[in-house]
Amino acid sequence: MTDTQTLLETRPPSVATLFLERVAATPDAEAYRYPVPPQSGEGPDGWKSLTWADAARRVHAIAAGLIDLGVRPEERVAIAANTSVEWILADLGVLCAGAATTTVYPSTNAEETAFILADSGSRVLIAENAAQLDKALERRAELPELAHVVVIDAEDALDESGDGWILSLTELEKRGDAYLAQHPAAVTDAVAALTKDQLATLIYTSGTTGKPKGVRLPHDCWSYMARAIQAIDLLEPEDVQYLWLPLAHVFGKVLTAGQIAVGHITAVDGRVDKIIENLPVVQPTYMAAVPRIFEKVYNGVAAKARAGGAAKYRIFQWAADVAREYAKATQNSMRLTGVPSAPLGLRAQHALADKLVYGKLREAFGGRLRACVSGSAALAPEIGYFFAGAGIHILEGYGLTESSAASFVNPGENYRTGTVGKALPGLEVRIAEEDGEVLLRGPGIMQGYHGLPDKTAEVLEPDGWFHTGDIGELSPDGFLKITDRKKDLIKSSNGKYIAPAEVEGRFKAVCPFVSNVLVLGGGRSFCTALIALDEPSILDWAAEHGLAGRPYGEVVASEEVRVLMDGFVARLNEGLQRWEQIRRFRVLPRDLDVEHGDLTPSLKLKRPVVEREFAPLIDQMYAGSREA
Repeated sequence: MTDTQTLLETRPPSVATLFLERVAATPDAEAYRYPVPPQSGEGPDGWKSLTWADAARRVHAIAAGLIDLGVRPEERVAIAANTSVEWILADLGVLCAGAATTTVYPSTNAEETAFILADSGSRVLIAENAAQLDKALERRAELPELAHVVVIDAEDALDESGDGWILSLTELEKRGDAYLAQHPAAVTDAVAALTKDQLATLIYTSGTTGKPKGVRLPHDCWSYMARAIQAIDLLEPEDVQYLWLPLAHVFGKVLTAGQIAVGHITAVDGRVDKIIENLPVVQPTYMAAVPRIFEKVYNGVAAKARAGGAAKYRIFQWAADVAREYAKATQNSMRLTGVPSAPLGLRAQHALADKLVYGKLREAFGGRLRACVSGSAALAPEIGYFFAGAGIHILEGYGLTESSAASFVNPGENYRTGTVGKALPGLEVRIAEEDGEVLLRGPGIMQGYHGLPDKTAEVLEPDGWFHTGDIGELSPDGFLKITDRKKDLIKSSNGKYIAPAEVEGRFKAVCPFVSNVLVLGGGRSFCTALIALDEPSILDWAAEHGLAGRPYGEVVASEEVRVLMDGFVARLNEGLQRWEQIRRFRVLPRDLDVEHGDLTPSLKLKRPVVEREFAPLIDQMYAGSREA
């Protein structure tokens, strides 16, 4: 039996068990770092640490507090909060109490929050602050099963009801400590009683259409994921992970399970606007992100070079081309010979570009970054090759909420940009012959959708095969390439199939100003695109081209920007088949975002929503054509 088989086959029934084992094995090792804003409100944040033993004390108190509140095995406790160390401790407390966590994005509105709380039957809500509490208060009459709300930041969250419905996290922990004084084995007994098939997490898919569905993930999903991540040696005990991803999303959640198995340090701060500031301070060796973050970094670096003048921008463009060529050469060499190498002349150019450009880029990431994992959506290959050539290795991965996030990931040194890597050990994969859909089977697959047996039957076969809805290709040596979502494939009126995500990814690599792009053309005779521009980048460009001081809306509506985009679309079309080419486009009057409902909280494009919102612009593009 191999070490990998041993890790998987001897996995405990739950991550709660793994957590107690981790605490026993390395109690004094650093587990978490978290920011502490200065008391003055000005200046950089300080950072504090928790050892595994420190974390365990708080986790036990939270778990015992929930038990004392009457929470019973598999009953749901919802968490509506931004990513923080308290989120992780609360989640572990829920699991160690034998209950199940319902995740709620803090950006979710009151109506949808109430739907999730009611549909899940959540007994307790752990809310970040008064703003999250207010969503529950607003709909309290619709939530008869919600017995308590626990507020993390409780300064402004006073319980005026007088019935003890609201309490602070500090009060919950004090209550737990008192309960443990009377019942010292309460938490360890609750963990020991867990079985692998008990519900651990109910994650509601943010959904690009319709109401969210609750994905039921039992304890065994997370225990398997933790051991599988440990088995592939992606992470080491000495690593420092920077975690900012939303923990309400399965991608962020799986990272917490992997950390417990490996035992490395995690620096936690969910404030996206602090990423650039935090990286040089935290100096992570490992970080996971969604493609939009890498796109914004790339666009920002390009904009900074452009602002430095024509010569500096030419150097950046040259260095970017060298990075891509170098990455492709070394990855191809690694695939063929097992050793990364490049021609002598290219190596010399790369060394010079490293001194001029790449070294500064790596310093911006903290200078110690060994690898990044990108998931949740497709990363444009040309952006991936750029970072790879610059020494920032982005290991693309793939998974869904229904498969506990991590199904595929690129192997460390042998990664291949443009693929999502190989299946985790213990996972079966096959490609459907009739339409190329990716099918998965293994311990990470969900039990089903909460209370929706018909929806479950649509995607989960009786023998365990899960239909992902993604179209993919599997190489002979097991590397998977996702080409598009099955439902997003466009079929033109001429009968040609187009993968919009692939075209959109290529445009993001060509145009440094783009924030989001939506390719259209289903049932039409040609393709069009809606283009949303990154505000800081396009305003910097505008200042250099006679449009200084004008607001974003006026800049993106200008003839100058239309001509600029026309040039980028022409460059895109050079590399596309005739039927894929963008014949017409419109620049949107605003960027797409979560607040307007254009993107999911994990920054996936809600295509139907955007198409409805900007239907007049789409109609304009097809006006006068045969199908208009």
